Amino acid sequence: MPLIKAHDGYLTVFNMFTTDSEEHHDRLLEEMQKIIDNGNGGRDFTGWLSSTLHAGQAALGTANYIQWRSLEDLENRYAGQDYKNETVPLFQEISTSVNLLKTEVVFSQHHPDLDRIEISPERDDWTVIIVMECAPQDQQALVDLLGRRDDWLPTVPGYRSHCICRGIDGTFIILYAQWASEAAYDAYHHMPETERPADQQEMRAAVDKLVTARRANTYRVVHSRSAQPAPSAR
Repeated sequence: MPLIKAHDGYLTVFNMFTTDSEEHHDRLLEEMQKIIDNGNGGRDFTGWLSSTLHAGQAALGTANYIQWRSLEDLENRYAGQDYKNETVPLFQEISTSVNLLKTEVVFSQHHPDLDRIEISPERDDWTVIIVMECAPQDQQALVDLLGRRDDWLPTVPGYRSHCICRGIDGTFIILYAQWASEAAYDAYHHMPETERPADQQEMRAAVDKLVTARRANTYRVVHSRSAQPAPSAR
């Protein structure tokens, strides 16, 4: 199953869709799963490492967490005629917005009871994805604020893990977090500021000054596949 680790050297892509009906939501999940399983006519694309499909919970939509070996490999994939002539028109038809967000994981932390950060439909994580836009000159400051070890967060009931992904175009970051349940996340999310540690309050206030826009949704992982390892040389 896919693992998340800071500075893993991968290009991490968030392929995010919104839609306007349950019918289109189901179709998005169906068509995305076909792409994940079929790949390039039954073969994996060069440089593709994994895809993990998330179904939106608070709002209709999907998020595909994709790991690529490099940006060049991704660009080769999307230069294909089948993608331009078939895949793009299909998703434009059933989606109200499409965002292909290219990032690198620059920070990761998990609860001490966990050995690592895994994403899989076999787990029951309540997943939160928050996209925070910023001015290019403020991106590093945003990473510095959010991408540092937090010793208080693992004491919050239901916390499992989180990571910070830096947008390679310099205009955003993404917070990807796993919680034990919707109730646990809601309790944390709606916690009064006065009940948070002082350094948390200061950090959150500083982040608010740098973020120019944000959008968020909660998800369940519904499907995942990873590339087959290359056969060993003989």
